[in-house]
Amino acid sequence: MKKFLLLFIGIVSLNISCSKDDDIGVSGPGGDSASVQDFMWKAMNIWYFWQSDVADLADDRFSTNEEYTEFLFSEADPADFFDNKLRFSEDRFSFYNMDYKELTDNLSGISRSNGLEFGLFLYGENDTDIFGYVRYIVPNSDASTKDISRGELFTGVDGQSLNESNYRDLLFGENATYTLNMADIADGIVTPNDKSVELTKQEGLVENPVFVVKSFDINGQKIGYLMYNNFTNEFDEVLNDAFGQLKTDGVSDLVLDLRYNPGGSVNSSRLLSSMIFSTNTNNLYLRQRWNDKLQGVFSDEDLTDYFADRTGAGTTINTLNLNRVYVLTTGSSASASELVINALNPYVEVIKIGATTRGKNEFSLTMVDDPDRDGAPFIYTPSRENQINPDNSWAIQPLVGRNENSVGFSDYSAGFDPDIELKEDLENLGVLGDENEPLLARAIEEVTGISGKRDFTVKTPVEPFTSSKMFTPMKDNMVLDKPLHLNLDLK
Repeated sequence: MKKFLLLFIGIVSLNISCSKDDDIGVSGPGGDSASVQDFMWKAMNIWYFWQSDVADLADDRFSTNEEYTEFLFSEADPADFFDNKLRFSEDRFSFYNMDYKELTDNLSGISRSNGLEFGLFLYGENDTDIFGYVRYIVPNSDASTKDISRGELFTGVDGQSLNESNYRDLLFGENATYTLNMADIADGIVTPNDKSVELTKQEGLVENPVFVVKSFDINGQKIGYLMYNNFTNEFDEVLNDAFGQLKTDGVSDLVLDLRYNPGGSVNSSRLLSSMIFSTNTNNLYLRQRWNDKLQGVFSDEDLTDYFADRTGAGTTINTLNLNRVYVLTTGSSASASELVINALNPYVEVIKIGATTRGKNEFSLTMVDDPDRDGAPFIYTPSRENQINPDNSWAIQPLVGRNENSVGFSDYSAGFDPDIELKEDLENLGVLGDENEPLLARAIEEVTGISGKRDFTVKTPVEPFTSSKMFTPMKDNMVLDKPLHLNLDLK
């Protein structure tokens, strides 16, 4: 994901210096180093949304350098240091990665993957056994060449039954190739079968998030359907072209499918919302809320985003100018997906169909060990990779702010409940983009106002405890990628 953050803040007084040349608090007895912990603390002290709620991040937490050094060495593992010492107890989403290159590649939609996207269920007498179900398959991936499709189930990998103890290593470990042991389901009972599918993870697999674009003519009514699976700003032009197609088709209603979209770029959410509603740049899209230390240094112009009339590449936005949109949601609809719902709510009727969303209402920034970045210490930018501490490849992705809509609302940590509840049915997932797929069919029924004879009873509700996307470096983060131009002192 391209980074455009140009935040110029002069750090004039911190208890602990942010200079790489200052080894205070980094070296311990015997030459041991806590440089990763040092980077994490300094970055979180400035940027973390809950900085004032974490006692160990207070500006006056340490009275001496020795006390600071002792604190850094309180956890030998930087991961434990981040989780146990720096992260606010109510923060479910901030995370770290040992390799910033892996993280930033994933922000651009690039990953090491076999292209199979799936959800995972707990089952069995003690809910410790696991089975997976296929959600969709990424085009041009290894999985797209194999005999496997949406709705199929698997209970094992390489002949081992999946359970809580082994599923991470078997499905998300370093093994480049594995074989899925498939299963059937009938009347809620999962039964292994004799089918197996070998899959190989590819380096650098790129997923186009614009997964399905279709128009339906139903009783003379033009209904558009867009399945969008990630807010990846490298594909903003592709997204705009999709809306150009829908506009050419003359659609008067839109079904926006975000059921498997965990989030991503804030700016891409703004562009998508503009394509749906309006390119009137006088309409407020969102207002940022930072921590108490930072909020006061931003001007109103810096804190606000308006609907857009052009993409980042300067292309005129194809807008449908709708006053109503139908959004398909599940518990995997998160962050930027929920931002679209929240930001559109004051302007259009947003009819949510499916299940309650995840409840992720903060944005994050990627931070690396680059304290000397002028005005924006620790914020990752590709042009400064040669300035990042070569001995520290760790990155952190902390939540740094919250987005409020035009009427000031941002409190959706419990998620958005559907207006029309209809969970996916494990025994009848249907084909994505087919007008008979249950969630899309229910949306079409709502659009047309014509109730058919179709029975929407769900035999086996889809209620996974996690999904394959939660094991990518990006997970369900919402990433701020707005240019901010400041030249202020932070006292």
